[in-house]
Amino acid sequence: MKKLEVTAAIIYANGKYLIAQRPLDKSMGGLWEFPGGKVDEGESLESCLIREIQEELELVISINKHFLSVNHYEENVSLNLHSYLCSIIDGEIRLNEHIDYKWITKNEFSLFDFPQADRPIIKKLEEHQN
Repeated sequence: MKKLEVTAAIIYANGKYLIAQRPLDKSMGGLWEFPGGKVDEGESLESCLIREIQEELELVISINKHFLSVNHYEENVSLNLHSYLCSIIDGEIRLNEHIDYKWITKNEFSLFDFPQADRPIIKKLEEHQN
């Protein structure tokens, strides 16, 4: 079974969360997600997340704290998704990989299709007091 370590940034600003739409020609195309990506060998989870957000969205972020890790199994893949609460330090969003982005409130998560692995994170955010 292939094992993947993946990070996700829960970027919160002005009462809203940043979500991004996956490219149609990629795995889980068209679904919405918390931006992030796969951890390279020898890379820490935090440095991976900072790098991925810089590459994908051209944002500089600070990681405030670990939020939730999710173990998800699908089609011979074991996915460990590590989510972190983050803030934007600098930059303007540019879509280098995703096809769209939105700022949404926690009450709007149900209006968007997310990958299965993101659902426990969304559930905890919906219950979380900001």
